[in-house]
Amino acid sequence: MNNRFRSQPQRGFGRRFSNNPKDTAKIVDAIRSFQSSGKINDTEDSDCFVAKNRFEDFEISEQIKKNILVKKYLSPTPIQDQSIPVILSGKDIIGIANTGTGKTAAFLIPLIDKVVKNKVEKVLIIAPTRELALQIDSELRQLSYGLGIRSALCIGGVSINRQRNDLRQSPNFVIGTPGRIKDLINKKSLHMFQFNNVVLDEADRMVDIGFIQEIKNFILLLPRVRQSMFFSATVSGKVKEILQTFVSNNAVTVSVKLQEVTDNIDQSIVKVQNKGRKLDQLHELLIKEGFDKVLIFGRTKWGIQKLSDELVKRGFKAGAIHGNKRQNQRQKTLDQFKRSEIRILLATDVASRGLDIENVTHVINYDMPMSYEDYVHRIGRTGRANKKGIALTFVD
Repeated sequence: MNNRFRSQPQRGFGRRFSNNPKDTAKIVDAIRSFQSSGKINDTEDSDCFVAKNRFEDFEISEQIKKNILVKKYLSPTPIQDQSIPVILSGKDIIGIANTGTGKTAAFLIPLIDKVVKNKVEKVLIIAPTRELALQIDSELRQLSYGLGIRSALCIGGVSINRQRNDLRQSPNFVIGTPGRIKDLINKKSLHMFQFNNVVLDEADRMVDIGFIQEIKNFILLLPRVRQSMFFSATVSGKVKEILQTFVSNNAVTVSVKLQEVTDNIDQSIVKVQNKGRKLDQLHELLIKEGFDKVLIFGRTKWGIQKLSDELVKRGFKAGAIHGNKRQNQRQKTLDQFKRSEIRILLATDVASRGLDIENVTHVINYDMPMSYEDYVHRIGRTGRANKKGIALTFVD
């Protein structure tokens, strides 16, 4: 078989099965700091942010402005306020921002406008997980409503033949995950040289789950003349390797990590007194009043599925999403949780990327996160849209 890419070992997965003691200590210290002071850190409160721009003032299509109003976006978030003008000007951008800060719209709004003004433009958006790619695709459809823009969603777990057919329709936007993009390149269905606009979203996560070599290979296939948009919560050594070859020397850096954890998330430790009773402790929590919509994080696919099965046996309405499930199964479970047909969703870190679910009352870290960044990401699934949330972390 003459593949454009040779198989690479899955980097990143191995380290996810053992905690770094320093990260564990940092997480515990952060929780205790919050409990004593009511704040996770002393950084600026994002509620004090005043946007320099208004959506209606951006030089973008009137239809896009109407679609923004329909989505009830009243004022640009910090990442949108600073990134949209940069992208509209045609410059490369390095955006440093956590998930949940509105960065999807920050790059979609100006890119949709670019395509509206020139239907020859082609945009490739690469995301680390299926869920995040699905979220980007959904937002693209809403923001581009009525503009006749074609898109193709290229993710694993669903028919590749349908995706190949979608690509034959010459879509303006292609949104995909690294594994499926690699497959489509190998099948000569996706031609990277066509894309003069490329977004790498949550680049740090792509490195974490082992896709650094694939991303490097993708960059080699892209045209030299392009607009490159790079978004990441952190810029580690390996992420810098990608950054150096992806964006131009005059790229604009926008950093809006004003606050890692919002103050409206109450954080507490659940001390595990007896490992044999850990499941019982979880049970006792879940039957308490107020645990209406609960997201539980575990470390492994096997472990999270076993825990889900145990909870179902105990009479809880629960479901799990992880990498061993087909995409339609994961989406069905997510939809059930969103509609409150089940009230407990269990997930691994990889499967959870891009989750944006309203009214999650509690996040429970049944297994300790691998890193402080993972902790911040996990608990950020609650306390959204200025609502109160509770995060509980089991500590042995």
